[in-house]
Amino acid sequence: QVQLVESGGGSVQPGGSLRLACVYSGLQADDGVIGWFRQVVEKQREGVLAFSFAKGTALYTKSRKGRFTISRDSAKNTVYLQLDDLKPEDTAVYYCAAAPTPVATLDPARFTSWGRGTQVTVSS
Repeated sequence: QVQLVESGGGSVQPGGSLRLACVYSGLQADDGVIGWFRQVVEKQREGVLAFSFAKGTALYTKSRKGRFTISRDSAKNTVYLQLDDLKPEDTAVYYCAAAPTPVATLDPARFTSWGRGTQVTVSS
């Protein structure tokens, strides 16, 4: 059974940075995809970044490329989401999720396991 636990959220001022962490367990070694999503109340969950373990590639949404980056520490079973130059519109609950596919995707329907989320608030 795949389990995912997010951490690292908090409150920052515009222009600030945060590093979110997703600790995973139960994944087959070097298989599947870890994705980061975010959701604001009463809006649909949207994809942020995804990382394919098998291919070692990342998939970004165009609007956030350059501000957000994804990385992995395999020794710690952790995938990180670095958030830089944060804007108020980045305020949301951020979730990590796992998909049993080798190709990076940001389609939420492909993800079968989800963490409980961590809140990111950007305000002055």
